[in-house]
Amino acid sequence: MGILNTLLRAATWWNGSTLNTQFYTWRKGKKVGEDAEGNAYYQSDAGKRWVIFNGLSEASRVSPEWHGWLHHTWDEPPTEKPLAKKAWEKPHVENLTGTAAAYAPSGSIRKAEPVARSDYEAWSPE
Repeated sequence: MGILNTLLRAATWWNGSTLNTQFYTWRKGKKVGEDAEGNAYYQSDAGKRWVIFNGLSEASRVSPEWHGWLHHTWDEPPTEKPLAKKAWEKPHVENLTGTAAAYAPSGSIRKAEPVARSDYEAWSPE
């Protein structure tokens, strides 16, 4: 199984870090922190910032705090200077579009039990 994982990492970018990224991280990266999902964040001496995903590489899995740090919106990572949270803020959730957990409005045919509609009567020819 180890050889298969190595081949997958060498040939694909969505199954975690590639071998090149892993080597660059080993040589130049300084680990700055980790988020709740286990994604690791790194910075080089030259100021380059990047993330190594824990599992599937999906950009929506990066929380707003770390997104701001990655894009140089603020200098300090959330591990050093956490963002103030408002009482009404919900926790970060990755984009669920295309999954079974995606939002479906009431009456959607994707719902297991669609609601009965009383405001519509189907037409049938005589």
